[in-house]
Amino acid sequence: MLDRDLAELYGVQSIRLREQVKRNISRFPEHFMFQLTEEEAEMMVSQNAIPSFLLPPRLIGT
Repeated sequence: MLDRDLAELYGVQSIRLREQVKRNISRFPEHFMFQLTEEEAEMMVSQNAIPSFLLPPRLIGT
């Protein structure tokens, strides 16, 4: 499940969800959230698992 999916369930923006998790990390299970490396994100896009328009601007065109 991606952050955007969980954010949609809660009716918030994904950036706000990520902010709150980071601010309250002790309230979440250890493996609740992880972040893909640039290489992993590129691989997911190349396999069409993540549309390129969902990538952060810093990863586009790398």
